[in-house]
Amino acid sequence: MTQTPTGHSPAQGQARAQFTVPAQHPMVTVLGSGDSLLRVIEKAFPAADIHVRGNEISATGEAADVALVQRLFDEMMLVLRTGQPMTEDAVERSIAMLRASENGTSDGQETPAEVLTQNILSSRGRTIRPKTLNQKRYVDAIDKHTIVFGIGPAGTGKTYLAMAKAVQALQSKQVNRIILTRPAVEAGERLGFLPGTLYEKIDPYLRPLYDALHDMLDPDSIPRLMAAGTIEVAPLAYMRGRTLNDAFIILDEAQNTSPEQMKMFLTRLGFESKIVITGDVTQVDLPTGTKSGLRQVQDILEGLDDVHFSRLSSQDVVRHRLVGRIVDAYEKYDNENGTENGTHKGGRNKRK
Repeated sequence: MTQTPTGHSPAQGQARAQFTVPAQHPMVTVLGSGDSLLRVIEKAFPAADIHVRGNEISATGEAADVALVQRLFDEMMLVLRTGQPMTEDAVERSIAMLRASENGTSDGQETPAEVLTQNILSSRGRTIRPKTLNQKRYVDAIDKHTIVFGIGPAGTGKTYLAMAKAVQALQSKQVNRIILTRPAVEAGERLGFLPGTLYEKIDPYLRPLYDALHDMLDPDSIPRLMAAGTIEVAPLAYMRGRTLNDAFIILDEAQNTSPEQMKMFLTRLGFESKIVITGDVTQVDLPTGTKSGLRQVQDILEGLDDVHFSRLSSQDVVRHRLVGRIVDAYEKYDNENGTENGTHKGGRNKRK
């Protein structure tokens, strides 16, 4: 998209820009069905006057707003040229990234188009990509480091993106197997009170990992890969005493590990392997008096060569947009009331 001169002069103190959408891009791809994308842009820039005529889009308003609108349409066109559609969510995230860059609150040079067009894995007719700047940096860190911690609230894609990178590494023969693990049940893997066989006892706690696998691989191939040992899904206790070579290993729900379990897991690392550890330090379900291994490990390993901590926030939540607002609301409540997840820290449900 290019800025073109216009014969109409803006009001005093205002700027005006006009954009021409190339003929090969139908306007519906730029404006959205029923102008849904245009409405998102107008809501984000209420002081700017945005008009559409044919394949021409003009914006009039404060110079800073007009410049951001122009950059936004330029970024949208870069995304559309790759064949990827723009969505309302993608437009909102693009605006947030551009504003962060403009305000100096972004510490990188990545553009919205670079973030939104980075393909991780294509499977069963859909492509998995990062949707936020922090997600892109998390994915890039997995490529560059042997051990990566993905720490953040629910819905930020910590585990899902790690799983996509694991499948990508397996398909490209960077590793020979994928190992997925998580603490089986909160409060230290106490399974005895559950009915059924051992498999039936642990299955509900590993089910989210199976669900993600089904999104990324042909479901019919998963039992075969698991039978061959190419993919292993097991509770954390099963890792003890092993050395894991040529593997992509993911520890999920790591906030529910004890310091001893975290050390045990980290020392399973073998040659030609990669570890990704994910968790949410605000959702610790360990018994009172047990410290979270994920909280402690940040103090121990921060700054260690080839170990990276990626921290995601409510701004990176990619579930329903209300989830991000819920996370923010809880954080605000806790800050104002001295609580943790709405519970008084000194109460019987104290979390550590």
